[in-house]
Amino acid sequence: MNDATHDVAGDAGEEKPAAQDDIGAMLAAAGAPVHVEGQRCGLIAIVGKPNVGKSTLMNALVGQKISITSRKAQTTRHRITGIATREATQFVFVDTPGFQTQHSTALNKSLNKTVMGAISDVDLILFVVEAGNFTLADAKVLSLFKPGIPTLLLANKLDQVHRRADLAPWLKSMQERHPFTEFVPMSAKKRDDIQRLFGICEKYLPEQAWFYGPDELTDRSEKFLVTETVREKLFRFTGDELPYTSTVVLDKFTEEKSKEHKRFVRVAVTIVVERDGHKAMVIGDKGDRLKRISTEARQELERLLDAKVFLEVWVKVRSGWADDEARVRSFGYE
Repeated sequence: MNDATHDVAGDAGEEKPAAQDDIGAMLAAAGAPVHVEGQRCGLIAIVGKPNVGKSTLMNALVGQKISITSRKAQTTRHRITGIATREATQFVFVDTPGFQTQHSTALNKSLNKTVMGAISDVDLILFVVEAGNFTLADAKVLSLFKPGIPTLLLANKLDQVHRRADLAPWLKSMQERHPFTEFVPMSAKKRDDIQRLFGICEKYLPEQAWFYGPDELTDRSEKFLVTETVREKLFRFTGDELPYTSTVVLDKFTEEKSKEHKRFVRVAVTIVVERDGHKAMVIGDKGDRLKRISTEARQELERLLDAKVFLEVWVKVRSGWADDEARVRSFGYE
């Protein structure tokens, strides 16, 4: 009888069950989430009309800038996931585009599809409105909510309300519009309000394994952060002059060895506008505005990527792209 046969026969007796610790180790090694007793984790959608403060709230919750902000409506165009892990609970926040009620372009249809997808499969919805206000755009967003998903009414920008007594009748009218689980008056710029919101959200999240590692902050790639950062600076330095249909496309992202820097990244992007006049607006007098956009974007990217960044920015005209479904998809929109 050879050794191999002997070994097989020797294992034919009673099987020992694998130890729980061994199973956990195998799952972890395979990248599968492992639930530790007491752990909570869940998806929380941040939803509201355009320019109501959703991205500011997301960045405050995560503790780092991952979602771009500007005064221009419709700044956020993608579903962006922000992750905050606090003690035994992992909060997975989903920042969504503002729901578009005007101009039925291919771009706007894509943005609305993103909103619908985000709120259909979450554990909790944070409905962000300006404290004391409720507009037709707010009502349109509210009409999308499915029954059965706990929804918190976040009355944001509370610091801008001068008479708090005025909120009582407003709150009563809001409760008549939707069976909100809780009412949370707050300001996304106040640290104490953010800490309080974590405590409120936690009890709605199920006991289950974390979806991400404890140190992860977003599921978005560095390449995505590059185009978003440039787009933010573009809107910041052009204000309301430039139509929201302008976008930014990544052309190149490469890492190169450097004797002077521990990390060196070479990036090239193209700002896409719809008209020659918009191109001139972005470039500015003698190229001054484009230089400011590029410089501020590069400086912020160096902080985000922890690297020395060489950034090239081009401007091209692509008329009617926001109405072209194929081009909308090619520019990275779902």
